[in-house]
Amino acid sequence: MRKGFTLIELLVVIAIIAVLAAILFPVFARAKHQAKQTTCVSNMKQIGGAIGMYMSDYDDIFPHAVDPIDKNRPEIWDPHPEFQQRIPYMPLLHDALQPYAKSYGVFHCPADDGTDVLDNFPWIEFKTSPSCHKVYGTSYSFRTEIAFKFFSQTTFQLPTDVNVLFDTAGHWHARSRRLKLGDGGQNFRDVVKEFRYSTLFGDLHAKAITYDKLKQAWDTEL
Repeated sequence: MRKGFTLIELLVVIAIIAVLAAILFPVFARAKHQAKQTTCVSNMKQIGGAIGMYMSDYDDIFPHAVDPIDKNRPEIWDPHPEFQQRIPYMPLLHDALQPYAKSYGVFHCPADDGTDVLDNFPWIEFKTSPSCHKVYGTSYSFRTEIAFKFFSQTTFQLPTDVNVLFDTAGHWHARSRRLKLGDGGQNFRDVVKEFRYSTLFGDLHAKAITYDKLKQAWDTEL
């Protein structure tokens, strides 16, 4: 007669499976997380190619366009009314690049799960749900100052250090929570230290960087 498993044996097997699951699930989660980051950086490179083709048709000038933040929260440009008044008449970047991009899909970060505030202006609400791409058609933000000033690659003093395009939110590629309205001071620093941004630079190379590196790119003189 065939002997079945005893209760003790079943409990041992279950315990082994539980231990293996505890070890493997975080590994799978990290692999999935990294795959999304890799896809996002690849998107940036493809968008960089589209920008390059656009520039070849427009005297090497970056697209005269804005992102959803500029369109929907133009008050961030209050200190520059000469720029602000042009925003209503400028297209969204992903629309301006559509003739040069393979599809709108390259503007979708697979980790995009929306935002509550602007990462660089955490006191300004910017709610997008279920994702920034779903609401506005893109997951990425543009350094619009480049467009306002009609910059070309040769205009930059340090094109390899200047950010052109980047993830709208850094928590998408981090194991930390999103920023909330009211986050400030040390609380802000504790949250953003884990943030990562897929970023396209002035020479059109792309890579993932930290919040501090992105801020450094922002602070690079144009």
